[in-house]
Amino acid sequence: MSEDINNLNFKLPEPTLRRLPWYLAYLKLLKDKGEEYVSSTQISKDINVDSSQIAKDLSFINISGKTRVGYEINSLVDVLESFLGFTRTHRAFILGAGSLGSALLHDDGLSQYGLQIVAAFDVNPNKIGKVINGIHVYDIKDLEQFRKDQNVSIGILTVPVDKAQNVADMAIKAGIEAIWNFTPFRIKVPHNIVVQNTSIYAHLAVMFNRLTFQ
Repeated sequence: MSEDINNLNFKLPEPTLRRLPWYLAYLKLLKDKGEEYVSSTQISKDINVDSSQIAKDLSFINISGKTRVGYEINSLVDVLESFLGFTRTHRAFILGAGSLGSALLHDDGLSQYGLQIVAAFDVNPNKIGKVINGIHVYDIKDLEQFRKDQNVSIGILTVPVDKAQNVADMAIKAGIEAIWNFTPFRIKVPHNIVVQNTSIYAHLAVMFNRLTFQ
């Protein structure tokens, strides 16, 4: 069905990368129901993405279906999970143990997708020393030493907006290579640092706007 995906040393278009987890979630539902094959037309009908776009997205990772049968679901799930990095463990720190940070600490589902949160950091004395869902909260001043000891490459930024850039700078100085930014502030980072912005407030603004002017 596919060549060794570890040898595919190119970057997929970001829109394709955003859609692949949609396909994976849908395929897992079919797998749980005992289905064996699925066509791009069926996927298109159920998740509202054009079938030609689905075929194109999957072709980027050299996955092909069988004529008149479709894609073999178990194999497709395995290939997608491996390609997306969900089968490898990526260790991460929570940077800011407030309400959003604490919510992510309680989200055990992240580990199913390869993200292992190993510690949280904060400046609030009332939070430092606490254990949330089995994960310790430490003083952010100890971030650099912990990163060296734990060999963590990802920082999940959940601090107040006025602290976002400062904490991002601290994380990068400590050796963090990728930041998942949940704040609405667009942090500035060196070109070699990976940033993924996920602002729930921006999505709220879009939803409210669509509700008002639909």
